[in-house]
Amino acid sequence: MAGPLAGMKVVEFTGLGAAPFVAMMLGDMGADVVRIDRPGAAGPYPGLGTRADLIARSRRSIALDLKAPADVATARDLVARAEVLIEGFRPGVMERLGLGPAECQARNPGLTYARITGWGQTGPLAQTAGHDLNYLALTGLLPSFGRPGGPPPPPLNLIGDFGGGGLLGAFGILCAVLQARQSGRGQVVDCAMLDGAALMGTMVYSLHAMGRWASTRGRNWVDGGAPFYDSYECADGKCIAIAPIEPDFYRILLDRAGIDDPALQDSSDIDQWPDLKQRLARLFRTRTRADWCELLEYTDACVSPVLGPSEAPHHPHNRARRVFVEHSGALQPAPAPRFDGAIPDLALPPPCPDEHRAEILADWLLR
Repeated sequence: MAGPLAGMKVVEFTGLGAAPFVAMMLGDMGADVVRIDRPGAAGPYPGLGTRADLIARSRRSIALDLKAPADVATARDLVARAEVLIEGFRPGVMERLGLGPAECQARNPGLTYARITGWGQTGPLAQTAGHDLNYLALTGLLPSFGRPGGPPPPPLNLIGDFGGGGLLGAFGILCAVLQARQSGRGQVVDCAMLDGAALMGTMVYSLHAMGRWASTRGRNWVDGGAPFYDSYECADGKCIAIAPIEPDFYRILLDRAGIDDPALQDSSDIDQWPDLKQRLARLFRTRTRADWCELLEYTDACVSPVLGPSEAPHHPHNRARRVFVEHSGALQPAPAPRFDGAIPDLALPPPCPDEHRAEILADWLLR
């Protein structure tokens, strides 16, 4: 497989959410990722183990029963030839299977052993179940989501699962691999979605330390309180997002939209934000989304249409950059980032469990 990680061998023990996302990212970049699936069942959710399970792309699958000694031996043999192992089980599960870090690194001292969990390997919550919303709740960031006057709503599970767990997991793996290639000694990467989500909130904690982040929701620039950083409904029921935080950009919005209402000229008075927001809401309902985009989108007014999954792939900018690609009949987000302006090619569609057994055993164990 082509890509900057060509030559890296990765074994993934199938899970949900963040760990498969990490494996997808490495596979997208050219790593040879072998996915160890469970035999006889794709998983607890419809679509898993099918071509529609897009997070499973860019790797091959072999099904192994990790309660059967012969299959555990095969898993150990695969891990012995890998540079990276990825697992997302609760702490102790892999040890009980005889596939913990001590066993695997005894045969493969240079192995990077990546453990992607919600709460981490240690701490009083380590053995409990949780999901993105739980992890985000402990970071101190969740109260800043949503509108004033009620509890914070559940955001999409992008922050904990795929940001704090997925992106930070991939980053941790590559850091450990670089060190292992120099020292010959692998490490255990303890990637907790809680830790990663908290890390992503460093700017909020910085502003809080400076006295520039209000604990009351709706009093900060980027938490939905500011009239110049929000989404508004248009005349056709569709929405636009505006984000001209800087005064110069806000002035462009006012000028190009022909807004001469004196009350809208100064957006710095936080106490006036609710009134300004109502005025802007009335204004944006006077034209369709297409009309506003034609007037404002390709300027420094920081205005964008709010697009759904069926619309986003067809936006001119997304098409020009190939943000979405079609592969094996499925339209999906393209690998990112780019290298020298090129997008790494998708070589493999999501596998069906055990689809590549013969070639994996031949490629990894017989050569």
